[in-house]
Amino acid sequence: MKNICLYCGSNPGKDPEYIDGARSLVREIVAQNIGIVYGGASIGIMGAVADTALEAGGKVVGVIPQSLVDKEISHTALTELKIVGSMHERKALMAELSDGFIALPGGLGTMEEIIEVLTWAQLGLHSKPCALFNLLGFYNGLSTFLDHAVSEQFIKDEHRSLLIIEHNPQRLLEHFMAYTSPVQINKWIKFDAI
Repeated sequence: MKNICLYCGSNPGKDPEYIDGARSLVREIVAQNIGIVYGGASIGIMGAVADTALEAGGKVVGVIPQSLVDKEISHTALTELKIVGSMHERKALMAELSDGFIALPGGLGTMEEIIEVLTWAQLGLHSKPCALFNLLGFYNGLSTFLDHAVSEQFIKDEHRSLLIIEHNPQRLLEHFMAYTSPVQINKWIKFDAI
């Protein structure tokens, strides 16, 4: 595994443990000589991720749209900063550069990013691991929702299992390293009835 994409908030969150936990995960990633791809900002959890990786001697590639560079929130000391034209280009390039995806705590953008790459995995468009770093139980509600969607037959168990959910940085990376993509699963619950 060469690079892991970290989706994370541009805000630090209410509890300092969100930043501390993010730093712990980043140190584990860098210790395994894996680079980080992230959204390129200097603020919030995103900024802490980049700063921690750089302090630990890691490689950090930021991908940010020009509109956010214009607002002066881009990180200026990264290994590489790729400036793109739109949020769509940002997500596509981050996915292309990465061998797996982890969502740290964050807001709507973070949710949208991890759900999109998880959907791509469900459709067989990639075979890369997708995970939630469940600091302080941040993703418990989303996990409950996904279980509910399975019980209501909107998501298959096999697709639900594509998403790794873990609060411990070491165990999360162990799951990542051991991940093997399942054999392609038909997305539709009752495909034969169609």
